[in-house]
Amino acid sequence: MTTTNKTIGFIGTGVMGKSIARNLQNAGYQVNVYTRTKAKAQELLDHGAKWLETVADLAQKTDIIITMVGYPTDVEEVYFGKDGILENAREGTYVIDMTTSKPALAVQIYEQAAQKNIIALDAPVSGGDVGAKNGTLAIMIGGDQQAFDELSPVFQHLGENIILQGPAGAGQHTKLANQITIASNMIGVCEAIVYAKKSGLDPVRVLDSITTGAAGSWSLSNLGPRMIKGDFAPGFYVKHLIKDMTIALESAKEMGMKTPGLSLSLELYKELAEKGENDSGTQALIKYFEQ
Repeated sequence: MTTTNKTIGFIGTGVMGKSIARNLQNAGYQVNVYTRTKAKAQELLDHGAKWLETVADLAQKTDIIITMVGYPTDVEEVYFGKDGILENAREGTYVIDMTTSKPALAVQIYEQAAQKNIIALDAPVSGGDVGAKNGTLAIMIGGDQQAFDELSPVFQHLGENIILQGPAGAGQHTKLANQITIASNMIGVCEAIVYAKKSGLDPVRVLDSITTGAAGSWSLSNLGPRMIKGDFAPGFYVKHLIKDMTIALESAKEMGMKTPGLSLSLELYKELAEKGENDSGTQALIKYFEQ
C-alpha cells in the first residue's frame, strides 16, 4: 500500500495529538479532523486540515483513522455504537488508537474491526510534547505484521523508535510498562532536585553532572529543568498519568504482581490532583516535596 495518497483522519487534538497531526500535514498528507472542541483544532485547520462535524462523517471519508483521546471511556465512545468508527468506516480502512488505554479494550477493537474487514492497531506513544513536536516519539504497537508493515511509512513521520510488540493489546501492555517505569522515576527526580536545593547546591549544575551518568533518564533530562524553573505547563497532564497508572495497577493486580513503586507514585499524584494540579504537567509532583 502506498500511504502518501491516503487521507488521514485524526480524532483528538490535545497537547500531543495536535503536534502528531501537524507532522502528518508537513509530510504531505491530507488530514481530516474531528474533536469535541473545534477551537483546539484551529491551528491544523489554518494549515489545510478539513473539519468534519461528527466521528461518523470522518470515518466515512477517511482511509486511515488515528485516535488519541483522553480515557478508555472516550475510546469506547469513538469506536463503538451506531455513530462510532467501526459502524461507519469503509472496508479496508486502517484504525490506529494512540490513546494509552486498557489492553483488553485494544483486543476488543481489533476483533470487532476484523469482523467488518477493518484493520486495527493499538499504538500508544511515549516522548511527551517534545517528542510529539519533533517527530521522535517511541511508538509501541500491537496488531498484525502486515498492517504494521503497510503503515510504517506513516509511523516514520511521527517517531524514531517504532516497534511491533506483538498481537492486539501488546502495544498497550508495553506502554503500561513504560508508565510503571516513569512512576517511580518521577519520585526520584523530585527528591533529587529538592535534596540538591536543601543542601545548598545549584540544582542546574547538579543536573549537568547526574543526567549523563547512571541516574540519567528522560524525565531527569527533560522535566528536571522544568521543575527547577517552576514551569508546570503540561507536556503530559497529571490527570492522564493518574489514568495510566490506575490502568497499570489494575492490570498488574490481575496478573498477581506487586507494584509498590507504582502504588506510591499513584498515591502521591492523587494527593497532588486533590490540591488543584490535575491539569498541570507531571513535573508538578515536585510541589509535593517542596511543601
